[in-house]
Parts: sequence; C-alpha cells; structure tokens
Amino acid sequence: MSEVQDYKSSLTDVSSRKFETFSYLPELSAKKIREQVQYIVDKGWNPAIEHSEPENAFDHYWYMWKLPMFGETDVDHILAETEACHKAHPKNHVRLVGYDNYAQSQGTSMVIYRGPIKG
Repeated sequence: MSEVQDYKSSLTDVSSRKFETFSYLPELSAKKIREQVQYIVDKGWNPAIEHSEPENAFDHYWYMWKLPMFGETDVDHILAETEACHKAHPKNHVRLVGYDNYAQSQGTSMVIYRGPIKG
C-alpha cells in the first residue's frame, strides 16, 4: 500500500485550509473545470453559485449568488455566472454547487475562484 500523505492544515494558518474534495488535488485547468460543470449538467443537477469571505468560509453559511440555475444546461452560461460572481465579489471564494433534486442534497461542490488570503 502506498504512503498516505498528510495535508498540513490548521485553523490558524489560513493559507493551509482546504475546501471541498478538489482542493486536495492539483489546481484544475479551465478545461477540467469545464468538464466538471458538464458533469453537473449531464447528471441533471441544478447548478448554484455561492460566495464567502475567505476568513468566514468555515464558520458561516455561504451567500447565494442569485437563485439556483434550475434546469440550466448551457455550460457557458454557468461559467459566465461564476465569473460574474467573482467580478462582483473579487475578495471572496466562489464555489459552484450541483444540487441533486432527487436525493435533495448537494451532488457536488467545488471552489472555482479563491479570494486573497489574509494572514
């Protein structure tokens, strides 16, 4: 069995914090992010965009950017909305959530833009 890597993270070291599953992987390229958004669409999940100040990302609910995009299947439109949220809130983390309306839970969630880290 391979060695399990320890991810050094702590509440006091803001830059070490991890968000969602993908933050443990190398940074996703624009192409890989697009593939993940396509996956959300292919699963029939409803995309929603949320944002939060980096210092509050663990302790507070994230703010909803507009309403969830019920039934949206246009990947370009979804990505444009994440970018619009980022432009409106450049100091915040922005994440995309895929809501599974059958399981009535989040099917997936990933941070697409990270706000600047305050020491």
